[in-house]
Order: sequence, then structure tokens, then C-alpha cells
Amino acid sequence: MSEFTLSDVEKIVDARSKASPDESWTAKLVAAGQPKAAKKLGEEAIEAVMAAVTDDRENLAYEAADVLYHLLVVLKIAGIPLQEVMAELERRTAQSGLREKASRQS
Repeated sequence: MSEFTLSDVEKIVDARSKASPDESWTAKLVAAGQPKAAKKLGEEAIEAVMAAVTDDRENLAYEAADVLYHLLVVLKIAGIPLQEVMAELERRTAQSGLREKASRQS
């Protein structure tokens, strides 16, 4: 199994965001701003859902990679480091999902 992590992708997104938009898709998305990047994230999420409901495992893995990449671009534009998201996930896993969800409805 590879040691490649989402943190590695975050570093790549950061580096590529500083390139010329003519040379990097990441830089082009960042230059276009959050509306474009978020729209692309939504499109990729829909494609992942479609792959999931049709039991297309190969395409689901491909689309899931697209979702994760585009989410990291959206987070980059928003100035939210991956570690902040991971800390929130860690906080949530300290209790059961049902209990955590119930606490948000109050």
C-alpha cells in the first residue's frame, strides 16, 4: 500500500495553485475563484453518487479521487487547511454518530 496521503495532495494543490493558470488546472481553478471551484466540486460529487448507485466500483474510485482533489482546491481557496477538517473529524469520532447528529439539532 502506498504512503501517499491527502496531506500530500494538499501540498501539491498548494504548489500548483501558485503556477500560471495557463500551465496548471489547479491554478486555473484558484484564479477563477470559489464559485467555479465549488461548482466543479459539486459536479464531481454528482458523478461519484451516480457511480455509487450504479455499483460502478471502478468509476466510483475515479470520481472519489476527483471529489477529494476538488474539495482540497475549495478548502485552499477558503484558507482552510486540511488539518482543520481532520480535527473536526477527530472531534466527531469521540462520540457516536447518532449522538453527534442529535447534538446539532438542538
